[in-house]
Amino acid sequence: MQIRPFAAAFLAASTFLGGHAAQAQERQKFEFWYGLTGRLGEIMEEHCKRFNESQTKYEAKCVGQGGYDKAEQNTIAAFRSKQHPTLVQIYDAGTVNFMLSGATYNAPQLAKDFNMKIDWSAYFPGIANYYATSKGEMWSFPYNSSSALLYWNKDAWAKIGKSKAPETVEEWFDDLRAMKKAGVECGFAFDYDTWMPLEQFSAIHNIPIATKNNGYDGLDAEMVFNKTKFADYMKDWKKLLDEGVARIQTAQTGKTILQAFTDGTCASMLSSVANHGVVGSTAKADLKWGVAKLPVYKDFKRHNSLVGGASLWVLQGKSKGEYEAAAAYIQFLLQPKEEQWFADVTGYIPVTKTGFKAMVDGGFYADPKRAGRELAIESLTFTPPTAVSRGIRLGNFTQIRAEIRAELEAAFTGKKDMQAALDEAVARSNQILRRFEQTFKGKQLP
Repeated sequence: MQIRPFAAAFLAASTFLGGHAAQAQERQKFEFWYGLTGRLGEIMEEHCKRFNESQTKYEAKCVGQGGYDKAEQNTIAAFRSKQHPTLVQIYDAGTVNFMLSGATYNAPQLAKDFNMKIDWSAYFPGIANYYATSKGEMWSFPYNSSSALLYWNKDAWAKIGKSKAPETVEEWFDDLRAMKKAGVECGFAFDYDTWMPLEQFSAIHNIPIATKNNGYDGLDAEMVFNKTKFADYMKDWKKLLDEGVARIQTAQTGKTILQAFTDGTCASMLSSVANHGVVGSTAKADLKWGVAKLPVYKDFKRHNSLVGGASLWVLQGKSKGEYEAAAAYIQFLLQPKEEQWFADVTGYIPVTKTGFKAMVDGGFYADPKRAGRELAIESLTFTPPTAVSRGIRLGNFTQIRAEIRAELEAAFTGKKDMQAALDEAVARSNQILRRFEQTFKGKQLP
């Protein structure tokens, strides 16, 4: 079994942590850190419990980290002190950081070393490409996956004589303005998150966020979103806000976009399919709602949307027994019945075509309470991924998202002109990219 050398970015080599010499009758334990919180965090615990109860040989010790950002930060710190887990859930934004760390025991090698039965071709291309190297190898195992949808209030649209969700951006905005005249106080709730308006919007319009095919072709990529259709999109959002058609909804304003939609305050929002179950269980009793694919500008051809969520990374420096247990856990998660259970209780989409087919054949999507969830798969697979729509491979993307959010907030609250804010967001993001490039000077993306 060959394991790659550890990267300087994690500062130290790691060795097997002693103290795990177990008696023959004891289970082989391994530690798994996850980033999901709230109800989704509870479901992560439930999934671990399901694994532990399914057999008697291994035991997953699952530890929540209090958020995706913290899961990544805590793992890096723990690796330095040789107190890291065997398995960790890292969200999409951390992919390139872990690919270049040299601290990972990559998925193909783990599968080979422990005779895992993995059909790599069964993964949806839109999911596989996000976590794959230039050679098409996934170094991590996709787990909780999602894509973005338009959530819409059917009663609000009925007030303007419509029973179908808008398909184009222009139609959506016209509908919002018409609903305002019809007495709908808030047609659209949004916040400063970048995943829907920047990342998903750019993918479905097949426009770049950065040069070098969004960073896949080199660490010297530069941001360009201030010069694409995204800039017009944000200016259009600002017009809706100024007209009183749209509304900023955050915890600081008293309601999140999810709360504003489920209680009927606002008639539409853009959100993850992972929230489908949350809307269904928390919406007021008389709320008639549905979901639809994200609208596109009429002059653009629709492309596939991006996968969101996280994948599972195996880390170096653990025992053969811990790796064997982690491999068994991953294999357990890929069982069709587990993919269906996880999708049912969360709203996340199955990561494999095999799992999806089993769910379709079993009538999963025919259940009215799950109506529309299949649209996330349809959106994700609408076209084969292009060099631009396959994903984003930019270093320290978490920091970049924060810079963009800050500038969007400044623009939407009237402190800055939108174009000036986007220009500043690009400038700050490029500074982050150059620091990342310097950190990994001389290294090539796998």
